Amino acid sequence: MRAVLVREFGPTDGVEIGEIEAPLRLGTEVLVDVHAAGMNPIDFKTVIGKGAAKAVEPLLPWIPGGDIAGVVAEAPYEAHDLQPGDAVFGSANHWRTRGSFAEQAVVPSLALALKPQSLSFEEAAAVPCAALTAWDAVVRIAKARAGQRILIHAGAGGVGHFAVQFAKYFGAQVATTVSERNVDFVRSLGADEVVDYRAQRFEEVLQKVDVVVDLIGNVADDTGTRSLDVLKHGGLYLNVPTGSWPDYASVAAERGLRASAVKVEADGSNLGIIARLIDAGDVRVEVQRAYPLESVHEAFDALQGGHVRGKLVLQVR
Repeated sequence: MRAVLVREFGPTDGVEIGEIEAPLRLGTEVLVDVHAAGMNPIDFKTVIGKGAAKAVEPLLPWIPGGDIAGVVAEAPYEAHDLQPGDAVFGSANHWRTRGSFAEQAVVPSLALALKPQSLSFEEAAAVPCAALTAWDAVVRIAKARAGQRILIHAGAGGVGHFAVQFAKYFGAQVATTVSERNVDFVRSLGADEVVDYRAQRFEEVLQKVDVVVDLIGNVADDTGTRSLDVLKHGGLYLNVPTGSWPDYASVAAERGLRASAVKVEADGSNLGIIARLIDAGDVRVEVQRAYPLESVHEAFDALQGGHVRGKLVLQVR
């Protein structure tokens, strides 16, 4: 099969498009004919030797990509809920096997759901990792609800644009930080208060909030540390990007605040709920651009450049 291959870690322009043996389905895994694959920051971080590089080194040549949308080619068994021909989307376990930037991939059955009927394969591939991360932060951990104020940093990004919508759907008052070009975009998603982070200091213009969903951390302008200034006493700080602020927990505790990291779980049940919200028109998906597989180097350049509105996607078929 054709795939994006990482033969050694280094600059993303070193990845190849080549041929490799098709994956072997085991146990309750599902073999999926991949139509589109979403791109996430962890993909380029691993390619360059950071991220999960140590975990996947034994798999070289490795295939990046967790997000997947396609059609079932082989089911685990005859009476399984997912059968050949079903359009599905979900998350490949690309830390333990090869990923979704390929014509076929194996995916744990519990990490898949039926594709939303209202979405194309490219749009569906933009959903799993970002939407499930947002769901875990906003719904499962923060328990978004009426009467709650939630601040979401980077509300126009992949995780952020879902987080804004989930928080609003469950009744919270939502504030978010974005650049000027995305102000109208996040307002269209339901954000109540929008701060242009280049023009204003969010801690100076926002009232106290109950929860901060921090999708930036201290890697840019001490966003994490400053976020504690806008939390109510006993409020909850959620740090999402791994390694973006190693000391968040102890600093928050010193101020009488709760804090936690967030690690996405590839949960097909929650993904099914998100699919129904999408088909009902309650949640929308933003794809900034879909690239043909042959343009993977250009796609990686855009991903590393940051400031993506929504998601980037690779078209595999």
